[in-house]
Amino acid sequence: MSPHLKGDKAFDTVPSIKDKALRINLNENIYGTFSEIGAGQETVRNFFRAGGASGTIAKAMSAYDKDFSDAIYGIEEDKRYVTESRLKKMLDHEIALLQERKSKEDNPNRLFFSYANTVTTIDFAKKYKGHGWVGIRFQTNPNEEFNDIILHLRFKENDAKLQQQTLGVLGTNLIYGAFYKNHNPKKLLQYLYDHLDKDQIEIDMINFSGPRFEKVDNRLMSLQLVKHGMTDAVMFGPDGNNLLAAKILYKKNILALRGSFRPVTLVNTDMLQKAYDIFVADKRVDKNKVKVIFEITLSNLKEADSEINERDFLDRAELLCSLGHTVMISNFQQYYKVAQYFNSYTKKRMGLAMGGMNLIELFNEKYYRDLPGGILEAFGRLTSSDVKVYVYPFKNGKDELITTNNIKVHPRMKDLYTFFKGNGKLVDLENNPSISHIFSRQVLKMIQNGEGHWEDMLPEGVAEIIKEQKLFGYEPEEDFVQYTSN
Repeated sequence: MSPHLKGDKAFDTVPSIKDKALRINLNENIYGTFSEIGAGQETVRNFFRAGGASGTIAKAMSAYDKDFSDAIYGIEEDKRYVTESRLKKMLDHEIALLQERKSKEDNPNRLFFSYANTVTTIDFAKKYKGHGWVGIRFQTNPNEEFNDIILHLRFKENDAKLQQQTLGVLGTNLIYGAFYKNHNPKKLLQYLYDHLDKDQIEIDMINFSGPRFEKVDNRLMSLQLVKHGMTDAVMFGPDGNNLLAAKILYKKNILALRGSFRPVTLVNTDMLQKAYDIFVADKRVDKNKVKVIFEITLSNLKEADSEINERDFLDRAELLCSLGHTVMISNFQQYYKVAQYFNSYTKKRMGLAMGGMNLIELFNEKYYRDLPGGILEAFGRLTSSDVKVYVYPFKNGKDELITTNNIKVHPRMKDLYTFFKGNGKLVDLENNPSISHIFSRQVLKMIQNGEGHWEDMLPEGVAEIIKEQKLFGYEPEEDFVQYTSN
């Protein structure tokens, strides 16, 4: 931690919002601006009320009028104002202005920052609860480059005034965390909810950048959001940066493939390709608006003791990203919840690709005991979405190819299965006999046991990445021999 920022030993318990704001104000080195659009100047209000703000706040402003906002920050291509692009332009403009008007030569110890938010609160009809972008650009050392923490939030409260107050608390937590909790980003995430409840606000995306967060993997930060119940699902792209689901999925035809991908195999890619070919040939699907998602459930990331293996998660993410895929981590154990989640962003046709074994699990009653209507309610929700389920066949112990025509479900589920299939929801995929023997679990064991020939079971380039980065416990042959002999 910078010598300009002393530790947090002064507080054995969670400091109040006033204490957080006051501590920032009383630090003679911290100095910056506040720019808040859409929900009042709720964050800076906490700093003014705490006292001692004259040495900290260079400027506080709200450019509510669109013409004034455009004159200051420029016009967005999509003409929208509550966007990540607008937030970044606000941070760019305010930091540049701060540096221009307050020279480093005259203020060598100053830690400059700019806090900004652009939000929309609940509408008058209470149909849309509102959302927003919040961010801070800051220094922890006067001589370092700036760091950014940028997040997207969704309001859950049904009153605009309450939403404004919630935003003010979150903003104060963010500024305090940026300066005093930056050494532990995972903890910083949790501190954002100090004096807040998850029923008040949802954080569904966050990205860290800058020298202070050089070693931070934003995919791991995504995982933390789901792990701690801050949101139900997160997404990240091939570059490893977190993505806003609304931006990626809005009015898209979505094709999702669920799996453990531990590691991703030729069966996974063949299943996806076969499903994709049929999906884009559908008259109700616009090929130019198709978004392919690789989805991993939180339960698939947990060890036997219910703890999440973060290294294992990053290994899977690394491979999927290397293949150019968008990945979603969700808290949805049941498929109907996946469909409902996608349905909140699009009403267009969707596709779920799965193996035959997953289809059997889809009709397992134990997964729906939390619903008043049980499995019937779950399938009612699933069939209410415009969704097709693409099923990849598998071979059973008798070397018999199992498809939707001869798959065996529990006797109590036969009528429901017949109805679901007869409704045109199930579509059989053709398997590739030459790879039907490949299972992720078997490949994983081969990698960990130092066996050969597993490389041929994976998509091109994947084996090289596993070896180069020593993913999934891979050890070079010479190292493995030495380890086992010891």
